[in-house]
Amino acid sequence: MEPSVLRRAVAASAIGNATEWFDYGIYAYLTVELTNAFFPGELGYLGTLLGFAISFVLRPLGGFVWGPLGDRIGRQKVLSMTIILMGVATFLIGVIPSYETIGWAAPALLFLLRIIQGFSTGGEYGGAATFMAEYAPDRKRGFWGSFLEFGTLAGFTLAVLVVFGLETAIGEQAMLDYGWRIPFMIALPLAMIGLYIRTKLEDTPVFRDLEAAGESESAATGALKDLLVRYWQPILALFGLVIALNVINYTLLTYMPTYLQTTLSMDSASADTVAVVGQVVMMLLIPFAGALSDRIGRKPCWWISLVGIFVLAIPMYMLMAQSLPLAILGFTVLGLIYLLQLGTISATFPAMFPTHVRFAGMAISYNVATAAFGGTAPLINEAAIEGTGDVLFPAYYMMGACVVGMIALYFVIETKGVSIAGREVPGLAEHRARQAAKTGS
Repeated sequence: MEPSVLRRAVAASAIGNATEWFDYGIYAYLTVELTNAFFPGELGYLGTLLGFAISFVLRPLGGFVWGPLGDRIGRQKVLSMTIILMGVATFLIGVIPSYETIGWAAPALLFLLRIIQGFSTGGEYGGAATFMAEYAPDRKRGFWGSFLEFGTLAGFTLAVLVVFGLETAIGEQAMLDYGWRIPFMIALPLAMIGLYIRTKLEDTPVFRDLEAAGESESAATGALKDLLVRYWQPILALFGLVIALNVINYTLLTYMPTYLQTTLSMDSASADTVAVVGQVVMMLLIPFAGALSDRIGRKPCWWISLVGIFVLAIPMYMLMAQSLPLAILGFTVLGLIYLLQLGTISATFPAMFPTHVRFAGMAISYNVATAAFGGTAPLINEAAIEGTGDVLFPAYYMMGACVVGMIALYFVIETKGVSIAGREVPGLAEHRARQAAKTGS
C-alpha cells in the first residue's frame, strides 16, 4: 500500500473521531453556560450532566443499525453518513433558543439532539476503529491505530482552546449570553472536512477482499446471530475492557473540568490549563504507546495501565486538590498511564472479531458498554460527591472499573503482528498453538 493512501486513511478516521470528541469536549467545558441557558433553578448541573448522559441512550441502537450495515455495504459508506449526521446535530445545539425564551422546550430539544448524536456515534467510533485497523499494516497496527485516539485528544484539546479563547476575547458574561453557541457551530465545518476526506478513499483492503469473495451480503444478515452464538466470548471480554476504558476516559477527561470547578473550587481558567497541558502531553506521546504495543503486545500494555491506575488513582486525586501545578502533575500522570489503553484501542478491539462480523461486533459491544458505564460516569461522579461529600469518589470509581478490566483482559487473545483478514478470529490459531506447547511441556 502506498504511504500516501495509508496517511489519508488515518486522517479520515481521526478527523471523525476528533469531531465526535470536540462535541463531547465543548459540552463538558461549557457546563456552566449550558446550565445557565437550559437548566436554571433546581436541576442545575445535574440537568446538564443528564443531557450529556442521555446522548448515550441510543448509542447501542446505533451500533445495532450501523454495525451490520457497515459489514454489508462497507465501512467507508457508513462513516460518511455518520460524520455528517453527527456534525449537523452538534451545529443545531448552537441555535436552540434558551429556557428563558421557549421554556421546557429548550432542554427537550437539547436532549433530542444529544440522542441523535448518540445514534450517529453508535456507528462512528466502531467504524473508525475498524477502518483504521483494516488499513494499517499488521506489524504496525498499534502505531498507526494510535492516531485515531490522537484525534480524540485533539478534539478535546481543540474544544478547551476554543472555549478558553472565546471567553478571553468576549468575556464571561458574553460567553453566558451567546458565546457558548459558537463552538457548537464550528462542529459542522469540521464534519464537512471529514466527509470530503472519507469520500475520496476506497474502502479498506480487508473489506474489499470480503466483498470480492461475495461474502459481504451474507455477513449483514447473519452478523447478529453469529455474534451471539459463535463470538459471545470476545463480546464479553470487549465489554469488560470498555467498562474500564470509558469509566476512566469520561471521569478523567470529560468530567475533570466540572470536578475541578465545582468540587475543588478552581476557577475556569485554571481548570482549562490543567486539561490543556495534560492533554497536549498525552497527544505528543500517544503514538509511542501504540508503537510500544507493536513491540511488547497489546495485553502487556493494558496490564500496566490497569494496574497503574488502580494503584495511583487515590494519590493523584489527593495531589490534584493541593494546588494548580500539582493538579497538572496529577492529571498528567494518570493521563500518561491511561495512554497505554487509549493508544492501543484500534489495534486491540477490532482484532477481537473476524472480518465478516467485525464492524457489528465492535459497534454493538463497544456502544452497549459505553452507554451503560461511559456516558453516565460524569453524572454518577457528581451525584456521588454531592450525596457522600467524598471528593475522592472519582478515584474509587476508576479503581473499580480497573478491576473489571483486569478480569476481562485475562480472556483476551494477544494479536500483536497477527493478520486480521479472513473469517477466523485473529490470533486464535497462534493462541491454541501456544496453549498446546505449554500443555506438551
